[in-house]
Amino acid sequence: MVTPLVVLSVAGTDSGGAAGLAADLATFAALGVHGTCAVTAVTAQDTTGVHRVVPMGAGDVRAQIRAVLDDLPLAAAKTGMLGSAEVAHVVTDLLAGSLPLVVDPVLVATSGAVLGDAALVRAYREVLLPRADVVTPNRDEAAALTGLPRDTDPEELALTVHALGPAVVLTGGEPGGEPGGEPGSGTCRDMVVRDGVLTLLEHPAVETTNDHGTGCTYSAALAVHLARGLDLEAAARHAQAFVAEALAVSAPWVLGRGRGPVAHVLTHPYKEN
Repeated sequence: MVTPLVVLSVAGTDSGGAAGLAADLATFAALGVHGTCAVTAVTAQDTTGVHRVVPMGAGDVRAQIRAVLDDLPLAAAKTGMLGSAEVAHVVTDLLAGSLPLVVDPVLVATSGAVLGDAALVRAYREVLLPRADVVTPNRDEAAALTGLPRDTDPEELALTVHALGPAVVLTGGEPGGEPGGEPGSGTCRDMVVRDGVLTLLEHPAVETTNDHGTGCTYSAALAVHLARGLDLEAAARHAQAFVAEALAVSAPWVLGRGRGPVAHVLTHPYKEN
């Protein structure tokens, strides 16, 4: 057996098993890499919402990342919920510039719970994003990072986030409507911006309410493919295909009282395109 690549997730827990570290580590496993983690917060969470958040201190997060770095050959890292500006500084100090770093700027949960304050937004803008390789906001997160209204043209949103420093994948959501396309068109579109050039990546929409953890799963898959040496557009296409297949698998599930989980580990081996 070939020794697997090692990828790190710096994120919070989800007791419902749908998002955060649960999604990241399951996605890493599904894609054949060894997952490591640094816990930024412990949440009491289910498909209906986030009921409690217990943040980890920045020193505790630093110790976890340092332990991984000192022992294992990291090929890439990704962030999810950071929770505080201090943790964003730790991630920047230890990870930025040394390996592919994917930032999923988690600020608001699927349920609407606020997971990051104004100080964290400033730290993203001024500290972490200028040194990250790629950031994967959805439309709400892009609006929060830029200060622009959510209904701003998605191309302008993506380019304004890109102006902060990193490459950008503005991820989709509602079929045909996120970040571009006609509602009901059966197509979702992600926008990739690198070196000032914008590329649209389309994939068939999956009609489902089981989409809790989609953003975490996407950014985790993107980190895996960047770790393998793919360029950003190719990595984004692979991540997009993996998430679309995962959504199709979980679409008929009946789990929980809210928005159910996406199928991070597929019921059959994932085939890369």
